[in-house]
Amino acid sequence: MNQLKIAYLINQYPMVSQTFIRREIQALEKQGFDILRIALQKWDSELVDEDDKREMSKTRYVLPQGGPALIQAVIRTILLNPIRFFTALLLAIKMMSGSERKFYYHLIYLTEACQILIWLKSFGALHLHAHFGNNSAEVAMLVNALGGPQYSFTLHGQNELLFGGTGEKIRRAAFVVAISSYGRSQLYRRVEYAHWSKIKVVHCGLDTLFYEHDPVLPAVTPRLVCVARLCEAKGQMLLIEAVHSLAQKGITLELVFAGDGEMRKQLEALISRYKLNKQIRITGWLSGAQVREEILASRGLVLPSFSEGLPIVIMEAMSLRRPVLSTYVAGIPELVQPGITGWLFPAGSIDDMTLAFEDFLSKTVEELKVMGDAAYTRVLERHSIDIESAKLAELFRETCQ
Repeated sequence: MNQLKIAYLINQYPMVSQTFIRREIQALEKQGFDILRIALQKWDSELVDEDDKREMSKTRYVLPQGGPALIQAVIRTILLNPIRFFTALLLAIKMMSGSERKFYYHLIYLTEACQILIWLKSFGALHLHAHFGNNSAEVAMLVNALGGPQYSFTLHGQNELLFGGTGEKIRRAAFVVAISSYGRSQLYRRVEYAHWSKIKVVHCGLDTLFYEHDPVLPAVTPRLVCVARLCEAKGQMLLIEAVHSLAQKGITLELVFAGDGEMRKQLEALISRYKLNKQIRITGWLSGAQVREEILASRGLVLPSFSEGLPIVIMEAMSLRRPVLSTYVAGIPELVQPGITGWLFPAGSIDDMTLAFEDFLSKTVEELKVMGDAAYTRVLERHSIDIESAKLAELFRETCQ
């Protein structure tokens, strides 16, 4: 049986926070797909995971090609099919309306699409799938308008919808993937009912690294771990406020920030201001194995996000039999069940977060083990990489017929 040739398009790849894309690609390859990896640009931080480094060597990058190469791609595209090019140009101009990006970005996307089109034809790709509904999806749409293959895209979170043009991307796509039922509902809002049937829910899949091991009991030490990029949307400043509030009551809670990001200095300043350096630790970027070890060394995972899709790290923590403390945001309540697999509290509320922490700290190791076992069962039922990638594989095969 011949391998089906498809391509994946991502803005930046690989990235520490996007290992789920790597897992998805590798699972599809096991199911008989030959996949060309394309990224618009490289990630601007150091990769610590060897699997990510290998992925980088397999990926073709658009912007590092440089201006002259991209201009040549545009000229070649115009000469080969001027009608297609000017049709795509009109579409790029249409996408400028209501977009948060300046007009010239959309012209850059068209230039990128010209280069990608050449690569896809050389590879023989029958389908192009983009991750994230922002510029990646727009470039995939423009590739199709230039004469490239059918395309699809996966929407992960609310911020992608702010990019604009979502309805147009859905109308022209072969299908669209949402990672949660909530995400699907938000896509429904952006397009006419006639197109709703092409919007599918396919959950992100778990890495076997996290769950194919003997169970480890929750830590006796009152420790929580927050695995996330250090940025405003993740709400980590409020975590420090909550730990400070507990300390004023004489309640000790250890907190580990597993990650790095643009808010690190602000977080460190607040930690020092409250004299919490002995209770709160920031690790910097970690490999997948190191993240796993930090979760296992904790009693649970906390993620006080203001905006999310359905975070992969919640799935990973649950697969390691750790309860989760998080916010009532987007798809999170579809997975975390209050009182059964964890705690949910209103986003932005330090008081409610602190109450959840106090209840969490009152639980015995045995009680947390019961919650962790329930979390493990639930997440494996909903996020098996083999089951979810098989759903995607079927969608790709249908469009490639």
